[in-house]
Amino acid sequence: MGETNTYQMHQRAAEFHLQAAHAHNAAAMSHNKEDHLSAHELSRQAHEHSAKAFEASQKLLAEFKTEK
Repeated sequence: MGETNTYQMHQRAAEFHLQAAHAHNAAAMSHNKEDHLSAHELSRQAHEHSAKAFEASQKLLAEFKTEK
Protein backbone atom coordinates (compact mmCIF):
# COMPACT_ATOMS: atom_id res chain seq x y z
CA MET A 1 0.00 0.00 0.00
CA GLY A 2 1.51 3.33 -1.03
CA GLU A 3 1.62 6.50 1.01
CA THR A 4 -0.97 8.16 -1.23
CA ASN A 5 -3.44 5.28 -0.85
CA THR A 6 -2.91 5.21 2.93
CA TYR A 7 -3.50 8.95 3.12
CA GLN A 8 -6.65 8.69 0.98
CA MET A 9 -8.02 5.87 3.13
CA HIS A 10 -7.31 7.86 6.28
CA GLN A 11 -9.02 10.91 4.81
CA ARG A 12 -12.08 8.83 3.90
CA ALA A 13 -12.34 7.42 7.43
CA ALA A 14 -11.96 10.92 8.86
CA GLU A 15 -14.70 12.18 6.55
CA PHE A 16 -17.11 9.51 7.85
CA HIS A 17 -16.27 10.48 11.44
CA LEU A 18 -16.99 14.14 10.70
CA GLN A 19 -20.27 13.27 8.98
CA ALA A 20 -21.30 11.22 12.00
CA ALA A 21 -20.45 14.08 14.37
CA HIS A 22 -22.46 16.51 12.25
CA ALA A 23 -25.46 14.17 12.18
CA HIS A 24 -25.25 13.72 15.97
CA ASN A 25 -25.24 17.50 16.47
CA ALA A 26 -28.17 17.97 14.08
CA ALA A 27 -30.09 15.20 15.86
CA ALA A 28 -29.50 16.86 19.23
CA MET A 29 -30.73 20.20 17.89
CA SER A 30 -33.85 18.58 16.42
CA HIS A 31 -34.51 16.80 19.68
CA ASN A 32 -34.22 20.07 21.59
CA LYS A 33 -36.83 21.53 19.23
CA GLU A 34 -39.05 18.52 20.03
CA ASP A 35 -38.81 17.34 16.43
CA HIS A 36 -38.34 13.73 17.47
CA LEU A 37 -38.97 12.20 14.04
CA SER A 38 -36.17 14.23 12.45
CA ALA A 39 -33.95 13.58 15.45
CA HIS A 40 -34.48 9.84 15.07
CA GLU A 41 -33.62 9.90 11.37
CA LEU A 42 -30.52 12.01 11.99
CA SER A 43 -29.43 9.64 14.75
CA ARG A 44 -29.83 6.74 12.33
CA GLN A 45 -27.67 8.56 9.80
CA ALA A 46 -25.07 9.29 12.48
CA HIS A 47 -24.95 5.62 13.39
CA GLU A 48 -24.54 4.68 9.72
CA HIS A 49 -21.67 7.14 9.26
CA SER A 50 -20.02 5.91 12.45
CA ALA A 51 -20.21 2.32 11.22
CA LYS A 52 -18.67 3.30 7.87
CA ALA A 53 -15.90 5.20 9.65
CA PHE A 54 -15.17 2.18 11.83
CA GLU A 55 -15.07 -0.14 8.79
CA ALA A 56 -12.74 2.21 6.92
CA SER A 57 -10.46 2.48 9.95
CA GLN A 58 -10.42 -1.31 10.39
CA LYS A 59 -9.57 -1.81 6.71
CA LEU A 60 -6.75 0.71 6.95
CA LEU A 61 -5.38 -1.00 10.06
CA ALA A 62 -5.56 -4.44 8.44
CA GLU A 63 -3.69 -3.23 5.36
CA PHE A 64 -1.11 -1.51 7.54
CA LYS A 65 -0.52 -4.73 9.49
CA THR A 66 -0.06 -6.78 6.31
CA GLU A 67 2.64 -4.36 5.14
CA LYS A 68 4.88 -5.14 8.09
